This record gives sequence, C-alpha cells and structure tokens, in this order.
Amino acid sequence: MPNLYQSQRIIIREFLVDEQQTFLNLFKDSEVTQYLPQVSLERYIEMFNELLENYKKGNLSRWAIFDAANNNFIGMCVARVFVDNTNQIEIGYVLSKPYWGKGIATEVCKALTQYSFSNTDKNEVVAITDLDNSGSQNVLQKAGFKRLSNLTINEEELAYFVTNRAQFKE
Repeated sequence: MPNLYQSQRIIIREFLVDEQQTFLNLFKDSEVTQYLPQVSLERYIEMFNELLENYKKGNLSRWAIFDAANNNFIGMCVARVFVDNTNQIEIGYVLSKPYWGKGIATEVCKALTQYSFSNTDKNEVVAITDLDNSGSQNVLQKAGFKRLSNLTINEEELAYFVTNRAQFKE
C-alpha cells in the first residue's frame, strides 16, 4: 500500500482493516470533536467501512495520519467531492490533541490539496469549519486558502475557504 504523502514528520496512508478501533478512538475525546457534527458510534463504524470501500473505487477517501518518527497515530484526513458543489473537492482533518499547534494540520491541508489537484480534474479545493473554530481557520489561511462568505449547510452557518489550481503553491 503506497503512502498518499510522506515527509520527515508525518505519513498519510490508507487505514488498514484492523485499525478500526484506532479510528474510533480518535472521536472519543470531546475536545477533538468539539467542532464536528454530532455522530453516533454506529455512524463512525459506517464511515470506517465506507473508507475501506472507497480505497477500492478511486482516489478520494479518508486516510490515517501517523507520526513518521515513531509511527504513533495522529489523526485522520479526508478529500471528497463537496456536497454543496460537485465541481469542488472538500478537504478536512481531525487530529488528536497531542498534535495540535505543531504545524501538522497545515502540512496535511497542503498535502491533501496537492493530492486533490494531482488526482482529480477539479479546479477548486474547499474547506469548511465551524464559525467558532478559529484554530482550523488559521490553519487554512496558512495553507493558502482564502476565506469567502459563510455558507449555510443543513441550516448551519459555516466558515468557507477555497483555493484553486492557479493560486495553490506547495
């Protein structure tokens, strides 16, 4: 299984079938999930099964992020067709607390954006965050995204960020 991305600090790769509990454990910390939609354990299990199926189908899915130095699990990231505009790829990430504030989220966003442009014909990559999630909003701006007007999805107002092929710099 090839890595989606690897640097001196992190490895982004497919989850292995036996890493379901690792995936599920990420979402047990209420601070980690503070800005995520409320999701049941059953839905997280479905998400894990879906990501395994997505690996067989094509380029977009959710992936595991590991520390390159010690192989500790850092979190997960996603690139998918944006539900609000199918001409865009949406990226996102969830990191465990010990890895916050270390520049890893910015590196993940840049890697996912590059991957999305290299593996799809879409010209825009977007990200959305909770309006109160200033940490992720700062990460996206550091990764080269521009904030646009807020979006409303499922009656929730969200901060909306975009970059395109011409603007994006690795």
